[in-house]
This record gives sequence, structure tokens and C-alpha cells, in this order.
Amino acid sequence: MTKIECIDLVKDIKGSRVIDGISLEMTSGKIVGFKGINGSGKTMLMRLLSGLIRATEGKVLINGKELGKDITFPESIGILIENPAFLDAYSGFKNLKMLASIKGEADDAKIAETLLLVGLDPRDKKKYRKYSLGMKQRLGIAAAVMESPDIIILDEPTNSLDTAGVDLLKALLQREKARGALIVISCHDMEILRELSDEIYVLESGRVSGCISGEGGETDESQNV
Repeated sequence: MTKIECIDLVKDIKGSRVIDGISLEMTSGKIVGFKGINGSGKTMLMRLLSGLIRATEGKVLINGKELGKDITFPESIGILIENPAFLDAYSGFKNLKMLASIKGEADDAKIAETLLLVGLDPRDKKKYRKYSLGMKQRLGIAAAVMESPDIIILDEPTNSLDTAGVDLLKALLQREKARGALIVISCHDMEILRELSDEIYVLESGRVSGCISGEGGETDESQNV
């Protein structure tokens, strides 16, 4: 079982407090949503959970190991935060194959399967620079999930996706949840967030102001949004 614990997390940037005393706990086999307006702290919290930045105060524990002390990054994680970035001169398949070569946990068949799951053709030789915004987003999602990580963090994964892309994303996340992954997502569309999430943390000014049950969870609703 995978468990993430945030304990009194604080993050200051240039004298401004962007995360202000957040404590929460998340476990595997769930989809956890973050909801809040721009600047509420969603992306910054995701960066802290991913080990991309360090807390000013407090700690993040991954299965009891402290990020930045016991481990540098979570040991099994897939991330899409803000805009995906790949090498312009290579196809989607080639980009994923180069990424997969780092850990060797996804072979050609797994890469091809993942591309199909997000609605991309693994045989397409089109270079990344010619991809539409929606195709780039799909490739970013594929990169985050292709190695079947224990933790998946997706910041606004529905950005630039059409209806068909959103439907594929929903099916993919349900599949990853059933596999036992711990999935953390943010989404500006509350209807989609409710549909996907077991529980939703509402962020305001760097604080958790409430927790709402999603359609897959049993958390008591503590705040209306």
C-alpha cells in the first residue's frame, strides 16, 4: 500500500507564503482531487508531493520516508505538472521510448498500449513539434502512466482535451485506480473532478479549507462548492 502524508507543510517563495500549514493523508487505490482558483496553491502542493521543490517547514512522507531527507523523490511516480515538454524532432513513441530507457520498466509493447489508451497512434511518425495542443497533452498523460507507477500526479490533465480525450482520460484513471495506484489530480471542471475523485480537498490561499466527497468516495461533505 502507498501512503502520502503531509505534515504542517509550509512553502515560502520570495517572502510570500504560498502553502500555509497543510496537513493531509492520502492512500493507494484512490483518486484525490485538488480544487481551487489560480494561485490557491494546487500546483505548488503537487510540486511538493513530487519532490520537485522542498518545503520551507513541515514534511512530506512517502510510505514513512521523508522527501528531501530519506529519499530525493518518490520511488515510483508519474507526473504531469503544467505543460508537457518533449523533444520536438521525435515522434511521440520515440519520445516515450527514450524516457522509458531510463528505468527500463516499460517495453515497446507497453508504450504502444499506453499511447492507444490516450488516443494516439503508436505507429504515427509525426514529429512532436507538429502535434496539436490536445495531442501534446495526451502524450504527457501517457508519459505519466506508462510505467504503472504507484503514485500518479496530474495537474489539470483535461487541458486542451476534446470530449473524446476527456472520456479516454476518465477510463484510464479508473483503470489505474483499480490497479491500486494513488492518483492526485487537479481540474477546473468541478463536475469532472467530482466524477473521478474519491475525495476532493479545497484549497484557498495555500490552506485546505474543506474536504468534499466525490462520486467514488464516502467522505462526508464538509463544505459546498
